[in-house]
Amino acid sequence: MDEQMDVAPSAAASVLDHVPMRNEDGEIRHEFVEEIARAIAAGDSTLLRAIVGELHEADLGDLIGALEPDDRVRLVELTGRDFDFSALNEVDEAVREEILEELPPETVAEGVRELESDDAVELLETLDAADQEEILEKLPLPERVALERSLLYPENSAGRRMQTEFIAVPQDFTVGQAIDYMRDTPDLPERFYEIYVVDKEQHWQGAVPLDVLLRARRPVPLADLCDEDRRRVSVLEDQEEVARMFGKYNLVAAPVLDTQDRLVGVITVDDVVDVIEEEADEDLKALGGVTSDEELSDNVLTIARGRFNWLLVNLATAFLASSVLGLFEGQLEKMVALAVLAPIVASQGGNAATQTMTVAVRALATRELGSSNAWRVVMRESLVGLVNGLAFAVITGIAAVAWFKIPGLGIVIGLAIICNLVAGALGGILIPMGLDRVRADPAVASGTFVTTVTDVVGFFSFLGIATLWFGLK
Repeated sequence: MDEQMDVAPSAAASVLDHVPMRNEDGEIRHEFVEEIARAIAAGDSTLLRAIVGELHEADLGDLIGALEPDDRVRLVELTGRDFDFSALNEVDEAVREEILEELPPETVAEGVRELESDDAVELLETLDAADQEEILEKLPLPERVALERSLLYPENSAGRRMQTEFIAVPQDFTVGQAIDYMRDTPDLPERFYEIYVVDKEQHWQGAVPLDVLLRARRPVPLADLCDEDRRRVSVLEDQEEVARMFGKYNLVAAPVLDTQDRLVGVITVDDVVDVIEEEADEDLKALGGVTSDEELSDNVLTIARGRFNWLLVNLATAFLASSVLGLFEGQLEKMVALAVLAPIVASQGGNAATQTMTVAVRALATRELGSSNAWRVVMRESLVGLVNGLAFAVITGIAAVAWFKIPGLGIVIGLAIICNLVAGALGGILIPMGLDRVRADPAVASGTFVTTVTDVVGFFSFLGIATLWFGLK
């Protein structure tokens, strides 16, 4: 055993020195992945254990994602207890499920035992109830009960995000007693920023930051240092609201209370960073009409099925916009230039609307846009649309006259551009606000409705003004 321990670190150092994991841009090197794949094929557990022990969980997650599916499970099996299961929270959900389903429940349970409770919950929540139960049965009763309780809280709630490892002391403790308690307790949380004061029924009484605790004399009662107004969250509070509170008040940790004000957990800033990334990723995908659970590792059929419904909605709205062109079929036949220029008007309005919509959706998500400033923002966006409309009316009008040698065509397309950019600005702000008012997600549905508005207004205004200007019928 001692000989293996001596060999392993040197083997890891030689590989990592010879084949660095990442290139200058921070991307994982193909040569490094091939080196690991060869070690897996050869069953070189000594080398793999040494390398896994050297890698941060995020780097290990990237390595897992870069390996072939069969090699991923073998890596876990060959590295055994040295494999950090928290790395599985760094990979796509589909990859994580694939690995967990292939591993024996005993192996997964052993890995889960080494994790902090919030990481363990994140790992288990992607599995179905039967698989969860099979793994939980292999855990000691106290750990099993704690994880089962966390998994009962609603998805995306603070109860799911919290870790149940924290330091709570009686309210009659002094500073010295609190310090001695922490020194004598073997299983302290890996990181903590404050200790919490509770009564005999575990009801939260307040918090004492570590810097305050360490500056105080040992005989000072904790009650004198306790911050009773410390910001805290409910187990049922949405994780997005928790993240917003952390950002607004510059928090690094917050106690989590149940419905009876009992202290049951703590959320730390590293959990909040994950929430922010997840919510931003979800909103970005929603704006593109992509389901929030789509991952790069998904297969073709899964991705196609997830995108189909939204594309079907877009097809229906496209037919609606095209029907406007049908109303002016005769005019288009008499003047081909109208058919050439109509998409330009619609496209400019759509682009302007997307800009406004992006800002509006983000402002609604961060609560920067609300009833108190809605009218001011709507007026501002309308004026922005008007200013840009006037500028592009001149540019587009000159280009249209130069192209088709029809003087009146420049005026017609200029007026249509103004109308559509103003309409796009209004649609880009009012539609997300309306959806938010009826409790629908503006990021999911705004894009299609806004595009439909600008297409319909663009086609109708351009062809309608052209019909009146040139006397077409």
